[in-house]
Amino acid sequence: MPFSIEGQPTAPINEIDPIEQEYQRILELDDAALTKIDEWIRNSQRPDASQAESIAIIGKIKAQIGPVQEAYEAFIKKNPRHARALLTYASFLTDIGEERLALPHLIKATEVDPRLPAAWNNLANHYGHNGEVKKAFTHYEKAIEISPKESVYYHNFGTTVFLFRKDVKEHYKITESEVFDKALALYKKAQEYDPNNFDLAEDIAQTYYGIRTSDSPSKLARPQEALKAWELASALAPAEFEKQGISLHLARVYIDLGDFPKAKEQLQQVKLPIYQELKNRVGRRVPGFLPKPPPEAPVKPTVSE
Repeated sequence: MPFSIEGQPTAPINEIDPIEQEYQRILELDDAALTKIDEWIRNSQRPDASQAESIAIIGKIKAQIGPVQEAYEAFIKKNPRHARALLTYASFLTDIGEERLALPHLIKATEVDPRLPAAWNNLANHYGHNGEVKKAFTHYEKAIEISPKESVYYHNFGTTVFLFRKDVKEHYKITESEVFDKALALYKKAQEYDPNNFDLAEDIAQTYYGIRTSDSPSKLARPQEALKAWELASALAPAEFEKQGISLHLARVYIDLGDFPKAKEQLQQVKLPIYQELKNRVGRRVPGFLPKPPPEAPVKPTVSE
């Protein structure tokens, strides 16, 4: 789930304040370091990358991380009640895989500035990832209370509700069907404030695969809603790769609805080789879509002398 440093502090920022200027320099150092690290990691994942390159990148990453950590720690030591610095340092630590070290900074950020919504969101993300899920619920609610028009908070909360249905049922004293309704309602709010977000639309559409009928677990319980969700995701798809992938999902929904002609239409739009195997798998469920294999040649009897 996306971590966030959105949300305005409770007090206005004085950009000519030397403390604020120092903090901005650290943010620039942070951004530059993570950009370089992302580039190195992408290069190390090339098909032709050598093992030596992959090993060398570890040392380069450590060397890049070190100065940023030192800068944050020195700044926070001098300014222990700078909530945004606590928040962004925690985000940096999370980005480099140090969630355990990030936690106390997130907690302190919420204590120093209880009106900083991103701190509550990121703390909720931490609890969702690390087992204290019921704390995540209340922390997402706090972020939304402070910043009720921030799409990412609803998105994260909706995903957590969907993934941890048992905990949601216990915490809110609701049925599983009501859990799905709650997740979808949160997603709807996220979409209301970010209607052109393809990743969000795709997440919502994927949710319907988890909502199955009790009498037939292989069938979608809400196929018409799933169809609308995938159609919206298709309309928002940024490129042909994503659009053709969504055509496969639309075909699956049409199969569940028993509309094989429309399922076939969707499958015919899938032409990229990367999808061929999945296209064939889905196509097996559509009568007449795949050509019949040629009959096997008869085996000639062995002639014994």
